Amino acid sequence: MRVAAVQAGPAFLDLAATLTRLEAWTARAADQGAAIVVFPEAWLPGYPGWLDESPGAALWDHPGARAVFQRLYENSVAVPGPATVRIAAAARQCGVALVVGVHERAGRTLYNSLLTFAPDGTLANHHRKLVPTYQERLIWGLGDGRGLAAPRVGDVRIGGLICWEHWMPLVRQVMHDAGEDIHVAAWPAVHELHQLASRHYAFEGRCFVIAAGQQLRVRDLPPELPVRPDKAADPEALLYRGGSAVIAPDGRYLAGPVFDEETVVVADCDLGEIVRESLTLDVSGHYARPDLFDFRLRQPRAGAP
Repeated sequence: MRVAAVQAGPAFLDLAATLTRLEAWTARAADQGAAIVVFPEAWLPGYPGWLDESPGAALWDHPGARAVFQRLYENSVAVPGPATVRIAAAARQCGVALVVGVHERAGRTLYNSLLTFAPDGTLANHHRKLVPTYQERLIWGLGDGRGLAAPRVGDVRIGGLICWEHWMPLVRQVMHDAGEDIHVAAWPAVHELHQLASRHYAFEGRCFVIAAGQQLRVRDLPPELPVRPDKAADPEALLYRGGSAVIAPDGRYLAGPVFDEETVVVADCDLGEIVRESLTLDVSGHYARPDLFDFRLRQPRAGAP
């Protein structure tokens, strides 16, 4: 099965223009024979890099932060809504499974979400990041367990986690128990530590991992929250360099990692390798000890709009 990670920049904080880019990049990946196409974390309409790069982003009642949050809110994705209709149409027209990270708007709260669409355009899974990491808590609410699943999409089970969820051991075990064949590791960018986490996940879960990272330049950041002085000199400098890769169940790279360019990272996955590698490790099977450990997931999305 051929899979693809799209490594590109969004039209930052512009949902309509970023959807147009999504359609074009999805078609490009499909033209290369990909059956599964993956976009990075919060790609619609762009990871909030100002949280890292702007000294004023966390100041109480900062007018710039308030204005940027309003623009982000207005360009976030309702599920379901007009944006998901367009994403579904892109999946259907290209005949691919399409996984994309979005800012989700539910009521007045934003969530960091990962949406999985089947090739017929149906929404197969809707996962909200469980714990926004550190400064991310300024803009995203806490997710829930309802999307911790790996639904069957065609011939494979596809699951996914967002960024630092890959360091939550119990979350990893839930996903391994779900029987993933293909795992989407959505990152803002896949730097060295994220590469290690992605490769470890593939080895531990005995699955293929598509690690997707985006590109973000200094000039993309909102003017209301200027970048730190040490970064401001070069507007074209990359803050997020990509690093997208496809990783096999034994932890080796099948493609990438690729840095510093917009591209589609493509690899062919021999699904039989999942079984072959499970001979020596299966954390949900012969390497589990249900006689010693009890484990369950609570799944309700209680009170969510």
